[in-house]
Amino acid sequence: MNSSSKLMNVSTRQLHAFLEVTRLQSFAKAAEQVHLSPSGMSMLVKELEDQVGARLFDRTTRSITLTDAGRRLQPVAERVVGELRALGAVLDGNEAAVRSRLLVAATPMISASLLPEVIRGFAHSHPGVHVQLSDVEVGTVRQRVLDGEADIGFGFFVKPAVGLSRQPLCKFRLMRISPPDAAHTSGQLSDSQPWSRLKDVPLVSLPSGNPIQVVIEKQLSRLGLAHQERPRMNLIGTLIGMVRAGRGSAIVPSFALEECLRQGLGVAMLREPVVHLDLYLAYRRGTQQKPAAMAFAEALREAAVRLPA
Repeated sequence: MNSSSKLMNVSTRQLHAFLEVTRLQSFAKAAEQVHLSPSGMSMLVKELEDQVGARLFDRTTRSITLTDAGRRLQPVAERVVGELRALGAVLDGNEAAVRSRLLVAATPMISASLLPEVIRGFAHSHPGVHVQLSDVEVGTVRQRVLDGEADIGFGFFVKPAVGLSRQPLCKFRLMRISPPDAAHTSGQLSDSQPWSRLKDVPLVSLPSGNPIQVVIEKQLSRLGLAHQERPRMNLIGTLIGMVRAGRGSAIVPSFALEECLRQGLGVAMLREPVVHLDLYLAYRRGTQQKPAAMAFAEALREAAVRLPA
């Protein structure tokens, strides 16, 4: 029997045992949690390892850590066990348990800069709703919403997609960030600057096809700088790191303002013209939105309004 056939025989009990040992880093503690003997817990994990065809844990007298195979299995096990629990709640007639879970997908910098505080505040205002956040790139945000793996998504969707409804939620102004040693006001917001100040400035950028960069390139084209050769990073977080390392200046939306100031960068809003980017709320067309989803979107909009415009 090949590995794929063996995996078809993996049981939920085995996956649950594996996840508990991973969480508690102890076979004895995991056994107590699921009301098994330590030997019973070890047997479940051993059966799972036999079916996976690889060792899942490295064990010493002092610690238990996941192997490469264990790390690959963990997200799959979490998804399978989580989905089966959700299905069980529905089959038991407990639909409220499903309604209380809000699946949110958002791009990495939105997830890192705005959503932690929004989620914290939302937990106080909606204690019965559990928010699960996936921080993924913009194309994956779109796909997770279309596939029903996320109730709502947040991203800069320049182009519409079949089956996806988009709703402008809030705007973020474009700003210039500079290395700490290139600005006398590092770590604080300076006076705004015209785009023309960028003409002789080395830049690092997002990829030319990134929806944010598409808007930026339109403005750079007015200066004769569109699609020029420059270092290009896939993530805004990496872009900020490159600027901090002195590799050049960059143009980013104002949702990254707090992180840029925290890292001691020079920050100035751009003018002539003032350019804003629309952050969209996305959901699958034809689906009825959970009240919690709309409340969460409104909480994000209110957080964005507090940023400089």
